[in-house]
Amino acid sequence: MTQQRQIRPFTGKHMAIIFIAFFGVVIGVNLTMARLATSTFGGLIVDDSYLAGQHFNSWLAEAKLEQTLGWKGGLVRDADGGVSIGVTGSDGKPLRGANVTAIAEHPLGQRPLTNLTLHEIAPGTYAAPLMAGRWRVRVTVQAGGKAWRTVGEVL
Repeated sequence: MTQQRQIRPFTGKHMAIIFIAFFGVVIGVNLTMARLATSTFGGLIVDDSYLAGQHFNSWLAEAKLEQTLGWKGGLVRDADGGVSIGVTGSDGKPLRGANVTAIAEHPLGQRPLTNLTLHEIAPGTYAAPLMAGRWRVRVTVQAGGKAWRTVGEVL
């Protein structure tokens, strides 16, 4: 005696389950990718992405050289409302007599770029006036024929 399997018909209920599962996976993946895209690297805006791509390796080499210097610094709002940075050399001592410049940019681009020249107010501490608000500050420190760059935010 052979038993025959009874084939169940494919119904609208089966199609609905497949349809919901398929689009559930698609929507789930899209939501995950959108969340990762907005919570990680925000990207950089450049005028010419082709030229930026050509200079990318040289920028990486510059960054590596800057890291080998061992200089450190941190941006803060000072008591007068300006911005200041304390810079230390690789030996941990204040870096004196450096040429420190910066560009302050509003994170949302609501204000124009502001060029700053920071003056030494104490050994290794450089300051400049800056309008109130939130700013992203790109600092360049030059001393002894070497350059070091850092970026920080001040409120």
